Amino acid sequence: MAIAAAISLPLIAVKQRSYCSSASSSLWFSSSSIHPPKNLPFVGISAGRKSNLCVFSSMSTQAPAKASSASFLDHKESGILHFVKYHGLGNDFILVDNRDSEEPKITPEQAVKLCDRNFGIGADGVIFALPGINGTDYTMRIFNSDGSEPEMCGNGVRCFARFIAELENFQGNKSFNVHTGAGLIVPEIQEDGKVRVDMGQPILKASDVPTKLTANKDQAAVKAKLDVDGSIWNVTCVSMGNPHCVTFGTESCNDLQVDELNLAEIGPKFEHHAAFPARTNTEFVQVFTPSHLKMRVWERGAGATLACGTGACAVVVAAVLEGRADRRCTVDLPGGPLDIEWRESDNHIYMTGPAELVFYGSVPL
Repeated sequence: MAIAAAISLPLIAVKQRSYCSSASSSLWFSSSSIHPPKNLPFVGISAGRKSNLCVFSSMSTQAPAKASSASFLDHKESGILHFVKYHGLGNDFILVDNRDSEEPKITPEQAVKLCDRNFGIGADGVIFALPGINGTDYTMRIFNSDGSEPEMCGNGVRCFARFIAELENFQGNKSFNVHTGAGLIVPEIQEDGKVRVDMGQPILKASDVPTKLTANKDQAAVKAKLDVDGSIWNVTCVSMGNPHCVTFGTESCNDLQVDELNLAEIGPKFEHHAAFPARTNTEFVQVFTPSHLKMRVWERGAGATLACGTGACAVVVAAVLEGRADRRCTVDLPGGPLDIEWRESDNHIYMTGPAELVFYGSVPL
């Protein structure tokens, strides 16, 4: 059965129970690997027949009735995709254990259907945990909700790290090397459950971001002029392995009030601007103090999201380059704060923030 047929059925009933009644998607859990916590009951979603989508929900304290020695994600039923949903400050992802194959288990077109918030699971993207290459422990790939594939995602890599820790049953502080389209990324699980990620060095050379804006400061485009529908915006371009355009305001208004922006109107005009040949993520930033910033983001391929980790990193870099902020800042996003440090000693950017499990589930392909 195609995903489109499987997940576009009208949802007539929602039932909480300890297992899924459909034989084709009956799942059992254990403490041996990734498993739902005891306060996460199964939620079977049915459309007048046996469930097509089965999940463990975090919205109830009812304990599942049974468990077995088999791991949830170890089940290999043909035509069934098992997944775990996580979010990082509301930036949510479908995580897939893909360690047994170098190619993603689903196509970009299937990812679009799964990410649909009305007819699918609902997410900003699908993240695959694949085998490591070039000496790394794991490889991370992402399909955005529009089917495009970004180089990296900051909130996504924190969710990826928590997912790997569950899969491998890591305890306490643990770090590992992850190959991404943006290069090597090193996340570290901390004792408090947050994830600290060495995001590497920012790329500032304008042609490498890439942007067609003229470099004006050591090959970088800093406070460059960008004409968007007749308004001249001051922008700084940064790549964190993926392109970012950061703005603190226009020529006529250098004190941006980000909550007043019509992001759905202005965001796509930046994303698809001719100055950005690979399109761009765009961050609109308000400065409270040199160590406290607030941003809203329009993500390339995903639109307005509640958080963007690479965007928060790019914001701090841009703020430092423009003389607006210190090298360590709290960055407020709609989904919550991130701690960002652009360390002068090694030129690396370190991002620290949460990643939370939402539910476990399975869906027919």
